[in-house]
Amino acid sequence: MIAVAHHSFRKPSRAAWLVGVAITAVTFTASPARADRCDDLAKQLKAQIDGIGIGKTAANMIYLSHPAAKALRLGCPSRTVKNEIYGQVSARKPSPEFQDLIASAAAIVFTIPKPDTLRGVKRCFGRVGILRGNDIKTRFRRLDMRCTRTKTDASISITRDSSE
Repeated sequence: MIAVAHHSFRKPSRAAWLVGVAITAVTFTASPARADRCDDLAKQLKAQIDGIGIGKTAANMIYLSHPAAKALRLGCPSRTVKNEIYGQVSARKPSPEFQDLIASAAAIVFTIPKPDTLRGVKRCFGRVGILRGNDIKTRFRRLDMRCTRTKTDASISITRDSSE
């Protein structure tokens, strides 16, 4: 014969139950879906940087526009990256306006001071050339930066690994 132990369980008090319900309600109302956070981030970029326009959203990307950039997009979080900023300009050497635009966007998206992101962007574009090649990957302030240059344009992609 198997002996069965009897446990006496206490009923949770009404106050503890109400606290649990309140915590659950706050949790679900305070955390919007990922797409909403990404849309909010795009609206924040538009509000804080003059000249940015918000375009279509497709394949986890929000396409943006700005006079200083040929192409500009905000990548929403995925399994591998938290966010991404991508910019392309129609010149082999990016203008200071383009570098300032990318640094401003990266500062907002990754919550890093703008002077630090501007320094990283300038460093990345400064390394592109004859000695190191036309495709440079560098890391600055826990951001992964990739600068590329072709015969007609230059681009930069700034991401942060999802584990950081």
